[in-house]
Amino acid sequence: MTSRTPDRPRRLLLVVDAPSLLHRNHHARSHTGLRDRQGRPIWALHGMLRQILESIDSFAPDAVLFGLDDRTFSVRRDAYPDYKAGRAEKDPELVDQLDRAAALLDALGLATLTPPGLEADDVNASGATWAEQHDWDCVIITSDRDAFAHISRHTRVLRLIDGGIHGSPLLDPARLFDMYGVRPANYLAFAALRGDASDNLPGVQGIGEKTAAILLDVAGSMDAAWADVDHEDGRNLVAALDDWSAETGARRVGTSLVRRLRAEGARQRYDFNVEMMSGRHDLDLGLTPDVPGSRGLLPLDLDRVTRVVGFLDNDFTTDMAVRVLTGRPASG
Repeated sequence: MTSRTPDRPRRLLLVVDAPSLLHRNHHARSHTGLRDRQGRPIWALHGMLRQILESIDSFAPDAVLFGLDDRTFSVRRDAYPDYKAGRAEKDPELVDQLDRAAALLDALGLATLTPPGLEADDVNASGATWAEQHDWDCVIITSDRDAFAHISRHTRVLRLIDGGIHGSPLLDPARLFDMYGVRPANYLAFAALRGDASDNLPGVQGIGEKTAAILLDVAGSMDAAWADVDHEDGRNLVAALDDWSAETGARRVGTSLVRRLRAEGARQRYDFNVEMMSGRHDLDLGLTPDVPGSRGLLPLDLDRVTRVVGFLDNDFTTDMAVRVLTGRPASG
């Protein structure tokens, strides 16, 4: 474990959900038709790289890790064949750029991880855990709300939206609660109750975002809520929810909400969603930040950055990459 002294501030790990950036940049930049010197599409790769550079420039991390999806098989799909079913088929030019992303990032000397059978979401979870265990801070960049479960005193999430890096919200525990009425420790339970249509995971029937947030705020946790349902038929939970309604002037929801929790299959649906939505926290990230020159540790090698980014054939991006990734001014 890395030690910290009063004169040595916590170091920062930037964890980037690379597929998330690539998807957003593919749709936002496909009209540019940008291609590399071999004629292959690079608009998503170029956009991702620009956003990475902007992020590093803004946060000044000590190390950067990129999570990628295993596109060959999926542990979650093996457990639930309908996982993510219904999504539109990916554009072949996006697939080409998804397949090349790891090679580009690795060639620069940045750290990437494609966990077998898993996803970038799992790298996000393990990155946050690694940072906590090593006394680092962490920023996760993603458009996936599942990462909100990893927010803590020392981990923030930059939720990538249409405004790009500088126009996206940076969520800490207080801002998450302001936006969703949910504390980070309860976010996974909140998501499991609500469900996730994009992953084809239905929620507990009759419980949406607002009701799930109220339930968790009043009960404190789903462990407490389920315990009362199991052992007291939900009487204490109904009373607490009705007290909340009286205090806030909102309609009474206690009886109907407990009835939904007690409905056949409700607990099984919740538990299944928790299992499917939980990120892996125990991945070996391969980070060795106390070894000079380790992958993902900034700054990077000047010649390497110049050669690799130069292949994208964009002088402005090359100059920015040299400055941000190597800490040296661009030539000329």
